Amino acid sequence: MSDPSTPKRLPIWLWVGLGLLPAASLMVALSAGSGGWFWPFSADPGQARIITELRLPRAIAAMVTGSLLALAGALMQVLLRNPLADPYVLGLSGGAACFALIGLSLGLVWLPVPILAFAGALLTMIIVFVLARGRGPWSTTRVLLTGVVVAAGWGALISLILATGTDSSLRSMLYWLMGDLSHAGLSSWWLIPLVAATGLLWLNARSLNVMSGGRLQAELLGESSTRRYWEIYLAASLLTGLAVSIAGAIGFVGLIVPHLMRLIVGADHRRLLPAAALFGGSFLVLADTAARTLLAPRQLPVGVLTALIGVPLFLLLLNRAARIR
Repeated sequence: MSDPSTPKRLPIWLWVGLGLLPAASLMVALSAGSGGWFWPFSADPGQARIITELRLPRAIAAMVTGSLLALAGALMQVLLRNPLADPYVLGLSGGAACFALIGLSLGLVWLPVPILAFAGALLTMIIVFVLARGRGPWSTTRVLLTGVVVAAGWGALISLILATGTDSSLRSMLYWLMGDLSHAGLSSWWLIPLVAATGLLWLNARSLNVMSGGRLQAELLGESSTRRYWEIYLAASLLTGLAVSIAGAIGFVGLIVPHLMRLIVGADHRRLLPAAALFGGSFLVLADTAARTLLAPRQLPVGVLTALIGVPLFLLLLNRAARIR
């Protein structure tokens, strides 16, 4: 990571482009598959119902989910100071998905899916960091290894739930686990935690810059590292749980997007966080549009497409970093 204390000056056109990217991706999502790029302006009532009842809710859900995952990934990479840190890799997505599936399979209608997903993500976070610390020194390597093992454990429990589930619900659960926005509705309360989280994180961007330098640097500069770590844990769990409750377990968004934005806007979190939220949401909207239209009328799980895009892209980023060193 570059030094966030000396951020480079960014051209205004770059921020204008990032600001217009969500609107452009939404326009593509609303137009793709309709036979015309300007169909939202059509007077056809059938076209109007398609945009208001099907495509617009799905596109907004994808936008919110991508932004949440990008912010969660940026937080995890600050916390662990490791480019492999990601809610999916550390098992947060698996824990959230497992708790949500348990609630759905048991018919716990009195417990909302977002609450169950957040509880699963938070429990995973606690398990990972308690086991990683143990009696020895805390290290990012131990956290990553513990997270991978815990993620495998959640995967086994999810497989058990699927194996004992009914045939009628098996397909929908599988698609939801691979990331599926086909049944995502439109809810105004999504925007409240998204806007609140982005604003609060941006206001604490200086602390995140300090924390990215490590515990010793944070304490030398007057930051309470222990308190900040727990705040980051809770924020990452909340963001991941909400994202999973909307669209299931979608990987690689929280891993790739922060990397790309650091290359473009730098490591200063005053720039990185809003850029990651804008690009992450736009990226998932475009990925979901491709998943919906590539094999139409059949639809692909968007999580499969993000993995197909994210794996080679991450390998390219790793190769670039190795050549720079």
